[in-house]
Amino acid sequence: MRVTNVLLLATTASAISFPDVSSITSLFARKNGGDGGNKQCPAVWSSVSTTLTAKFLENGQCNKFARAAIRAVFHDCGAWKTTLGATAGCDGSLVFETGRDENNGLQEIVGYLQGLASQFQVSVADMIVFAGNHAIVTCPGGSRVKTWIGRTPATAAGPGGLLPPVTDSAANLSALFIAKGFDDRELAALLGAHTTSTQDFVDPAKAGQAQDSTPGIWDVKYYAQTLNPPQGVFVFPSDTKLANYGNVGKEFKGFVDNQGKWSGKFADAMGKMTLFGSAGTSNMADCTDSLPKSTNIKREMKALPMFAPRN
Repeated sequence: MRVTNVLLLATTASAISFPDVSSITSLFARKNGGDGGNKQCPAVWSSVSTTLTAKFLENGQCNKFARAAIRAVFHDCGAWKTTLGATAGCDGSLVFETGRDENNGLQEIVGYLQGLASQFQVSVADMIVFAGNHAIVTCPGGSRVKTWIGRTPATAAGPGGLLPPVTDSAANLSALFIAKGFDDRELAALLGAHTTSTQDFVDPAKAGQAQDSTPGIWDVKYYAQTLNPPQGVFVFPSDTKLANYGNVGKEFKGFVDNQGKWSGKFADAMGKMTLFGSAGTSNMADCTDSLPKSTNIKREMKALPMFAPRN
């Protein structure tokens, strides 16, 4: 996940048991005009999943393409606020926005996903969401996010100025996320996506540095290492501010060394975000089962040196 001047909204049997959040996500969907979805997931998404696994998984860990896909779904879906209603959000408008400064570094992955959508004859809006959620669960220990398919893709760029700058104050950042419908716990949980992030543009002199010591693993090291960063770990100014800001900071600290709690809360918040701009799920298909299964995080952690390879 290569980053620029914005705060990211960034294998089979698992050794960790994560909470089942399907009922929570379904409740959220119903509150937003859906009945939980009536359509069967098209078989093509299983083929897409096979292709993405080959692209995102390297030496048992998620690689630079997975990180980029995670960043891409944040930037496509996260450029939204509640006043926009059933417009913008997860609409694939990112393909028209790669020239914006905040999307610097996303050109390669966006081009790849656009081509993949064309190859499989699916919506690029759905492809960006599916690929982002797929990349998350491809990472060892990755959260399994409820994944709906059936979006209408945008035909032009969406509104700008809706992604949070890494230099902004904690109060402004909190307000921006509140405008998207997130509470303090959801904001703190979403910040954890930086566990797989590397940065190139916030400080070019430290290009390639990761935001925790295991960027190929979906774990909670990010939380402790943001509060007390070891040598070689890059911390966004905004992350430091939020980690020590009121109730957001309290929730942030509550995820330290608590993988199970964070994984469930992240899945809830991410599932909510990937419905931004949707009128509901009644005409969408639940394709969560087309995602790969979670990777064994304990097995991968045993094999790790102090710093995992930065792809």
